Amino acid sequence: MARKRTSTFEDLVTLLSRLPWWASLLIGVVSWLILRPVATSPMAAPAGATLDDLSGIMLSQAWRVFAMFGQYLIPIICLFGAIGSIVGRQSRKKLLNNVKSATQPGKAIDGLGWREFEHLIGEAFRRKGYSITETGGNGADGGIDLILRKSGEKYLVQCKHWRSMKVGVPVVREFFGAMAVEGAAGGFVVTSGQFTAEAKSFAEGRNIQLVDGGNLKRLLANRNPTSSVTELDRTSKPAPQPVEAEPACPLCKSAMIKRTARKGANAGNVFWGCGTYPKCRGVVNV
Repeated sequence: MARKRTSTFEDLVTLLSRLPWWASLLIGVVSWLILRPVATSPMAAPAGATLDDLSGIMLSQAWRVFAMFGQYLIPIICLFGAIGSIVGRQSRKKLLNNVKSATQPGKAIDGLGWREFEHLIGEAFRRKGYSITETGGNGADGGIDLILRKSGEKYLVQCKHWRSMKVGVPVVREFFGAMAVEGAAGGFVVTSGQFTAEAKSFAEGRNIQLVDGGNLKRLLANRNPTSSVTELDRTSKPAPQPVEAEPACPLCKSAMIKRTARKGANAGNVFWGCGTYPKCRGVVNV
């Protein structure tokens, strides 16, 4: 299918709408502050100007004409971009809420288009505290779709809205190469379908988290995105026993660590010891 032709105005608005609304407005204000003085400055042609002087005057005049129109046009484009950003964010929130509240979330996800699927995944990560940059990838079949940033680290996301076929190792291998090029700390390949065994094997130990259709519900339910792939694959296994909450040290209120006595009359007994030991020797019996 041929790509729908758009105007430069529409392309700029679309690009700006991917930014936070305040960023678009800031660009508009800064452009007005820069172009306004140029547009209102007097234009005087010096007498006896040479040919070189005339070329400079023509260039200055062209810049002034651009500033006269740009001082209004660029802020207007930025305003439309900010509006698009706000509307887009609200639609992404609504999309995620609709999928989460659906009686059959799996079928709701299957009914989405590939672009809506990317928006859904982006909003899910945004709710986990990541800042999101939507790159758009290379369409429905490839490319990096999202760039996540959190705590100074960058992560990449590739979305595969595939229902009739499994995501194989070539996709994951190519994604790993993109991570190396971009200098990303890690990445996520998210699909509404499944991964092949070879793809899962390749991802192990490479800080790539594979999220298939079965685990996608956990992602949308705001589960910890830093969980390992192994932890995500435990949906069919019995739930782990709850971890005993660690007490605070009775002496310095620091976090305590469970230890096992190795010597003395209490050898072999388990106890809570202060995490700052030997600075503090607070103890709590288990």
